[in-house]
Amino acid sequence: MENSSSEETENNNNEDTVQHLTKMIESRIAKYDNGNLSSGESRTKIGKMTEEESFFYQAVTRLSKLTEFPSASSSSSGSSSVLQRAMAFLEEEFRIILEDSRHDDDVAASPAVKNGTVTNSNRDDGGGDSPPPEEESYQPYPPEVVTRMNRIAHVMLSAGYETECCQVYSICRRNDFSKQIKKLELEKINTEDIHKTSWDCLEEEIMKWVRVSKICSKILFPAERELGEAVFSGHPMISRSLFSNLARAVVIQLLDFADAVAQTKRAAEKLFKFLLMYETIRDLIPAISDGCSDDFEHEIKSEILAVGDRIGEASLNIFCDLENSIKNDMAARNPVPGGAVHPLTRYVINYLKYACDFKTTLEQIFHKHANPGETSDTAAKPTSLFSAQVQNIMDLLDANLEAKSKLYKDPSLRLVFLMNNGRYILQKIKGSPEIHQVMGDKSYRKRSTVVRQFHKNYQRETWSKVLQILTHEGLQHHGKVAIPALKERFKTFSNMMDEIHKSQSSWVVNDEQLQSELRVSISAVVIPAYRSFVARFKQHLDGNTKHPEKYIKYQPDDIETLIEGLFDGNTTSMSRIRKN
Repeated sequence: MENSSSEETENNNNEDTVQHLTKMIESRIAKYDNGNLSSGESRTKIGKMTEEESFFYQAVTRLSKLTEFPSASSSSSGSSSVLQRAMAFLEEEFRIILEDSRHDDDVAASPAVKNGTVTNSNRDDGGGDSPPPEEESYQPYPPEVVTRMNRIAHVMLSAGYETECCQVYSICRRNDFSKQIKKLELEKINTEDIHKTSWDCLEEEIMKWVRVSKICSKILFPAERELGEAVFSGHPMISRSLFSNLARAVVIQLLDFADAVAQTKRAAEKLFKFLLMYETIRDLIPAISDGCSDDFEHEIKSEILAVGDRIGEASLNIFCDLENSIKNDMAARNPVPGGAVHPLTRYVINYLKYACDFKTTLEQIFHKHANPGETSDTAAKPTSLFSAQVQNIMDLLDANLEAKSKLYKDPSLRLVFLMNNGRYILQKIKGSPEIHQVMGDKSYRKRSTVVRQFHKNYQRETWSKVLQILTHEGLQHHGKVAIPALKERFKTFSNMMDEIHKSQSSWVVNDEQLQSELRVSISAVVIPAYRSFVARFKQHLDGNTKHPEKYIKYQPDDIETLIEGLFDGNTTSMSRIRKN
């Protein structure tokens, strides 16, 4: 009998509490609604949650607990109705806060973007991704607003209104995310449009895509994950599910664009944009893995990897097509004027230089997609398939240049051509630590030795004949100088210098150091020999010839001037030399 009385008393107390909470909640809702009607303003105030609001959330939570096992009293249906009204009220409150309380309307205005956390990287000009300064996180809502949302979510989840709570949160965050993407100027492009778009225009779209994808990876996704975890603290499964659904929609949009680009026609100029896309796609995986549910993570990771593989395979094929470009250029039958650096050399070595800026990425792609049998079969074991391919391309270029050198009839010009191209390659390797690392010190030293040999061969080919004229052999007969032979020697020397100057002053050596080395080495052997020859034999002409200047056309200083005029790419006038 005592137990029955105790239960009855407890039920009465609960009913009194329910009635009290019901009236208080109704009063609070009415107050909000009346305020709205009179002011025409939103009922939500952005700022710290007031004590009254906090008490209201507590009341709703308590009412939901008391009505979870309702008594048979008549107040049960009334409290349930009030609870439903309270949930509808909180759902609307939640929506308003989500829609109207954002910290920044535009993610581009956030410190994280402004301070360089995300940059529009483009290594086509030899640059790259530099480490960002101290990173600042992007917060879509002020902390006090997040606290308010957390309280609302807690109340709704406690009352069993998980579906309503998650639905309004998901819709609002998806809409906001879509606005951010649109403001970053990434529009949905039809796959057919991509195939019809010119490369210049598509290149711009790719760079927009890269920037947006990086903002998503480094800023928006982490911020979204942190927001969900804060709003739904204590409910990790819910926050992970909400993040998964939002991230999937965004990632699929990004992947659709990348997949369509990967299927466009291959072209050499596309390689570096493709590699940027490959790196960007690769960075999407860790950006979403931490916040996604296990099932979703496996699914979306598979899709990301599939598109990444297609971009990687396209990049590999484009890079390996460089071989065909070199082989096809073998057919060119027009030598470069003046033995200058061939356009093919500039193209190939700069292409490789930029490719080596992506060394780590290309090594990863080669390791994953290349058939080892398709790469270089060099005697030296390469450190990677990518390095092997670079060496193979360089071997093809060397063979191509050797064939092109044979287009020059003059053996000396042929050697200048090989010297110019060899030095250009060495300077590019020296100036790029990335390509130097790929090719290795041994290869660099070998090339340097080859270029020095070209130099020696040129000097022997051109100037050994000149030096033979300046020997004393054949000029003396029975202890006397043969004047006719001496005249012929001076005349032959002058004519030979005229011919060399006429042809080789039009030859091109743009590398100032190489040009200086050539002139110095020539002067070092020719001028002393000629000075000695003139000093030894000039007196014999002075005493036996009326006009010795007819035969001694140049003084030793004139020879130096002639040599200084070589390899300028222009025929120097001889008048200034003759007047001196």
